[in-house]
Amino acid sequence: MSQTVTDIIWLNNDLRVADNPLLRFASPPEAMLVVYVLDGRELDAWHREESGMRLGPARLTFIWQSLMALRGELLRLGSDLLVKIGTPADELAALCNTLRPRRVRVSRQPCCDEAAQIDALRSKLPAGTALEVVAGNTLVDTAALPFALDALPSTFSAFRRRVEKDAEIPPALPAPVTLPPWPDDASRGFPPLARLSRQSAAWQPDPRGQFDYVGGEAAGHKRLEAYLWQTGASPAPSGPAHYKQTRNGLAGPDFSTRLSAWLARGCLSPRQVHQAVKRWEARHGACESSYWITFELWWRDYFHHAAALDGSGLFGRRELPPLSDAFCAWRDGRTGIPFIDAAMVELAATGFLSNRARQNVASYLVKDLGVDWRLGAAWFEHCLVDFDAPSNWGNWRYVGGTGRDPRRDRYFNVLKQAERYDPDGHYVARWLPELAALPAALRHRPWRHAPERFAPPRVTPPA
Repeated sequence: MSQTVTDIIWLNNDLRVADNPLLRFASPPEAMLVVYVLDGRELDAWHREESGMRLGPARLTFIWQSLMALRGELLRLGSDLLVKIGTPADELAALCNTLRPRRVRVSRQPCCDEAAQIDALRSKLPAGTALEVVAGNTLVDTAALPFALDALPSTFSAFRRRVEKDAEIPPALPAPVTLPPWPDDASRGFPPLARLSRQSAAWQPDPRGQFDYVGGEAAGHKRLEAYLWQTGASPAPSGPAHYKQTRNGLAGPDFSTRLSAWLARGCLSPRQVHQAVKRWEARHGACESSYWITFELWWRDYFHHAAALDGSGLFGRRELPPLSDAFCAWRDGRTGIPFIDAAMVELAATGFLSNRARQNVASYLVKDLGVDWRLGAAWFEHCLVDFDAPSNWGNWRYVGGTGRDPRRDRYFNVLKQAERYDPDGHYVARWLPELAALPAALRHRPWRHAPERFAPPRVTPPA
């Protein structure tokens, strides 16, 4: 009797069924096992001096919600999902030794640790099992770039000009109508979230964040459609018509697309977002603001391609420096600079921070407090619901002046930034209610009780 032809689909940050190349087959298998492996290192402490996990409660909760939603979609299509926890290459090798599949399919991973796991699996596969690495989660795959990866431009602007001129963004693929069945007697399902982290199982974002991130493909599409078609006052055009003007906002549900968490986990693909924006433009007309959404997707692509090229250099030296008093004050929202402290309280309470606030707190940590940028990047990795390794670490390298285009003069005067983007102090009052009773003009004053060693060396407080 011949053995059933089986494929194993190894998911990473591609937790969707539509526009997922892993689920498109030139030659479909007779059976298919879909597996997601949570790398056990994600459950280690984010710093040797801390007990909190590298994978914080906001992101872990979102991942588990996404996996539960994905399992429902896979079951509807005739398949299922298996979730394992451990070393990905070892877990996949064990499955291959049991099932003897025709092949393992996995998407190309931009960061060195995940790419190393793919390489490690290659050497562990039993005879007769192939490893197929398919396109990753970018607008344009590495192989379709109009230049070799090692010729990636050193600046984003140069990259964008080339890809906009010479690269073609493929259309998003529809979801399959059906999928191959689950292999006979193969394991399926996954452990409850509380078994991994009681903190994550009980995680509830602070309602002051005014937005709830719910994991899953359907939730991502619901947000995408809401932003495109429901965020404006009818019959006026909606979010994309104003994105460039609102994207520097600090609070509220719709100043930004808020799609980053679903993009980071692959519940949405960038091509799906791009295609949806083009659909909006076909009805309302293209404009600078709608283009700016695609502009941000190109930034994401640039960071992903740069991560693949830079390897371990993306993270700097792997051993994080000790935690300093200055870093702990920044992390805990007690620097004495209300605009910074409010943002750090929001980050811990919601798992999210606006782009404008991220730039300010990063600049303040590195430029004003003189703290190693890698500590900031690692703390963001722990906290952010939308953590995306290439974008997070790439942006922090950018602030630290050690990444691509390594200029060191990028500095934010946080007091001037506060006056410009929070002129009435509403954002500060939201997250630091002890300052709400102060007149708006005083809400951005440095706190009098802040230790002198945390006072910003380059910023002069307002009179």
